[in-house]
Order: sequence, then C-alpha cells, then structure tokens
Amino acid sequence: MPEMTARERVAIALRCQEPDRVPHCELGVDRALAQRLLGWGEPLSEAANLERNPYTVEEALAVAGFLKLDNIYYVLRAPVYAEKVPGKDGRLFYAEGEIRSEKDLAKVQLPDPEDPALYAEAQEFVARKGDYCLWFVTRAGIFPTMLSMGWEVFSLGLYENRRFVETLLDLYFDWSTAVARHVCRMGFDVFVTTDDMAFKSGPFFSPQVFRELVLPRYRRLAEVVTIPWVVHTDGNIMPFLDDLLSLGIAGLHPNEKGAMDIRYMKARYGRRLCLLGNVDLNILGLGTPQEVEEEVRSLIRDVGPGGGYIITSGNSLAAYLKPENVIAFTQAVEKYGRYPISL
Repeated sequence: MPEMTARERVAIALRCQEPDRVPHCELGVDRALAQRLLGWGEPLSEAANLERNPYTVEEALAVAGFLKLDNIYYVLRAPVYAEKVPGKDGRLFYAEGEIRSEKDLAKVQLPDPEDPALYAEAQEFVARKGDYCLWFVTRAGIFPTMLSMGWEVFSLGLYENRRFVETLLDLYFDWSTAVARHVCRMGFDVFVTTDDMAFKSGPFFSPQVFRELVLPRYRRLAEVVTIPWVVHTDGNIMPFLDDLLSLGIAGLHPNEKGAMDIRYMKARYGRRLCLLGNVDLNILGLGTPQEVEEEVRSLIRDVGPGGGYIITSGNSLAAYLKPENVIAFTQAVEKYGRYPISL
C-alpha cells in the first residue's frame, strides 16, 4: 500500500477502514513533558491556561514531528468558573465551583463567538498544518457546567432547581455550537469535545438525566458539526453510549481502562465507531520501555485489524510520564502499526 499523508490516514481510520498504518494521535501533550523531550529547558513554574492553546503553531509542529504523530491540535475552550489549583510542573486542577446560585450566573462572561479575533490564532494553525490532520479541541458544555457549579450544587440542582442547571448548560452549549459553526468552515479536519461524564464505575448522572438535559443539547451541536466529531469522556459511559452514537459521532476517546473494555468495543461497535486509546498511563509513568512496547503491541494486535483504530495514550501525554517511555511508545507504533496487522 502506498504511503499516505497523515490527514488521509486519520480520515480513513475515522471511517472505520484500514489506512496504510495505525494512526498515532494525541488530544494533549503537557508542555512540561514537551520541554523535556525537545530540550526546551526546565518546565515553567507558572500554571498553564486550561482553556487556551498551550503551543504556538511552530511548537505544535515540533512536538508532532518529534513524537511522529499524525495530528496537531488547537485548543479553545470556554472559561470554567471554578477555583484553579496549580500542581506539579504548572498543571492546573479545578477545585470549588463559583456558580452556586442563579445570582452567580452574571459572572459567566464567555468570549464572543462571533468575533473574528477569537479565531485568529486558530486560522494560523489551519494555514500551516501541512499534511498533518488538524484537530480542534473544545468542550461541548456539560463538563464546564458541572465544574463551574461544583458537584454538590450541580447534583442538588438536578432535583431542586433544574432551571438553574439548564440555564448554565445553555450558556455553554450555545457558545460551543456557535464556535463549531465557525471552525468547521475554517479548514480543521476533526472536531473534538472533551467533556468527562463518568466515573470508572458509571456515569456522573442517570441515563434519564443524560437523555433529558444533555442529549438534546448535543443534538443542537451535531447539527452544525460538519467534520468528523470525536467525543472524549473518561469513565464508563456504556449506559448511554448508544444515545451518543445516535448523534453520528465518528470516534470515541479514550475507552478508559478499568471502565471500558476497548476490545469489547471493537467487537461490538468497530464497524460504526472509530476507537481511540488507550495506552496505559500507569505503564507510561511507572513502567519500563519494554512494558510500553508490549502494551502498544497488544493494542495494535487486538484493536487494529480491520481499521477504525487510532492509537493514543489513555488520556493525554501528561507531565509526569517518563520521557523514555513516551519515546518507546512512538517507536512501538512505528514497529507494529503497519497494515496488514500480523502480530
């Protein structure tokens, strides 16, 4: 089979077909890890913005080239109204939500999605993507709603003041829908929403809540997403997976280990859904290069045949991962990922 461009390779996998080799992509690479891998110096101590892109286009291309990825990505998310706690190497974590009652809704001031200036940097990524598959990474709206309200306020609101919950949901979903309308016309190749909706044991809320509150808003978003749509959520979403599939999504990431069985997903859904994932972060962070190679080999062996598979980390390439293991990951994909798979 002739060598494909990265964009062609990813597009074919997202159509659940076999490209020339298994595409290797990521939704995120922590800047601190990239600095170590590429020799950019020690990680900065200040925390990165969780809602804006972590790299210039030159840096994004350098990271993708070093890791031999098939994609580069651009991040633009609506702000979350919650306390942000800095962790090691500048990684931020969300803490207490700030939108605790209806009077707090006045605090929610989202960037104007009709302002061309909002997309100026994104347009530079489009202009310089070359043969890479360019992914636009955002949030649809359910996760920033939960984070901004906090778990307790959100959960109580579902029973005591659903109008409050729906008002904030609409603010976020209206914003992401307007953004999607613009970016899908700009030249991005894949639209990615990153909204965690589940623990390992099961969803954050009942399937009934998903179908009443979340799914109709996802349907509004689906009406304007005209490029392949990949949904990211950690945890076990099996109770409403078929509802998500009814939106016409192209791919699901990361099929989290301990929550979803990616091999079962391949057997049951592999003809209609591209699976992304899920190289174990525990192995990447604590294991050896040999263990990483075996992890990659087994995933490609079991999930790769027939196509419809994009290998990624089990979430993102976090700062705490061992650089030598991340390099072993890349090398193993090159070693075992060529079609036809025969391992």
